[in-house]
Amino acid sequence: MDSVLWSVGGWTHDRNNVYELFMGSIAMKAILIMVLQRLSLGFLTLFVVSVIIFSAVELLPGDLAQEILGQSATPETVAAFRAELGLDKPAVQRYGQWLFNVASGDFGHSLANGRAISELLASRVGNTLFLAAYAAIIAVPLSLILGILTALYRNSWFDRSVNVLTLSSISFPEFFIAYILILAFAVKIPLFPSLANIYPDTPLGDMLYRAALPVMTLVMVVVAHMMRMTRAAIINVLASPYVEMARLKGLSPFRVIVKHALPNALAPIINVIALNLAYLVVGVVVVEVVFVYPGLGQLLVDSVSKRDVTVVQAVSLIFAATFILLNLVADVLAIVTNPRLLNPR
Repeated sequence: MDSVLWSVGGWTHDRNNVYELFMGSIAMKAILIMVLQRLSLGFLTLFVVSVIIFSAVELLPGDLAQEILGQSATPETVAAFRAELGLDKPAVQRYGQWLFNVASGDFGHSLANGRAISELLASRVGNTLFLAAYAAIIAVPLSLILGILTALYRNSWFDRSVNVLTLSSISFPEFFIAYILILAFAVKIPLFPSLANIYPDTPLGDMLYRAALPVMTLVMVVVAHMMRMTRAAIINVLASPYVEMARLKGLSPFRVIVKHALPNALAPIINVIALNLAYLVVGVVVVEVVFVYPGLGQLLVDSVSKRDVTVVQAVSLIFAATFILLNLVADVLAIVTNPRLLNPR
């Protein structure tokens, strides 16, 4: 009899294992299909964005050839120089050639100085990613901690104080916060340099020190959004029946939030974190210009002022691709943390 029961129990256990593996494979297949769909939509979006970027650059006032040669150049010289740069060709033909070159990994050459754009982007991309990573390492844990604490001590003086500070930081534009920080920590209390001069041979310690004020500006801007979303998501989950059951079992409020509420609130939190990480990469133009930081944002502004359309197109396309990629990552991570999002209902 015992052997019969063991056989039945073992068969049931094996059947459960097979069922779990089957359901797991279905979930992985669904996630893979979703990723492929998002990638296809991302490439389509990037194509549309490339058209918008090229069209917007074409609408910029002024003439690059005239600006490089000067006002004293004759019309024949300007026409010959435009032909040399390929600016005399139709816009559709130039767009097709540009898109084909970008798809093959060739961003072309700068129209202002003739240097390869990939060479111009090499150090600038690293500097922008360093600034974004520096700010993210501080902002993400800080926002999660503040969001959890404000949800834990909801409607307390701590919650109100943090909400006032975050609303204030959201209300002020980045350049205003940057100038306030320069006045406070570079002029009144000279702790940090007002200009973030970074060079390829700058040691890591000096890079962290010189980029302190730009990072403080970015952190103050993005922490507010992430903290408020974390707080709202956790408070929304706290009204669920399983959270009430955890409280009735005698669990501490902190453990209820960290162990039961936070894992089920990760989907919206991950989305807002990914969007703010995208901002840290693509939205640093103003901050880089204020602190004269040698990143992609500063390069974009310099190229617009010089009418260097090929560099403007390359930097704008990199920004767009980064934003689309981080949105894809946010969708995938949100579904991994909450597979119920795969169900359209």
